[in-house]
Amino acid sequence: MLSLSGCAAGGSDSGGPGACPPVVTYTTAEQVRAAREVEALPEGAMLVRMLSDYAVLRDQARACG
Repeated sequence: MLSLSGCAAGGSDSGGPGACPPVVTYTTAEQVRAAREVEALPEGAMLVRMLSDYAVLRDQARACG
């Protein structure tokens, strides 16, 4: 199952070039709903790959700060 963890936003408040983007926080209910929707997708769905890429971007944004 795809991990859809919600984490607190962090990072730079400077807003200038190289500033860290905010990380959106999702409630547990939203994460559960998203996981169920992902599980319902057909085998090999492109959306699963795109969500995986998004998870990497979220990790990078959290590490930025």
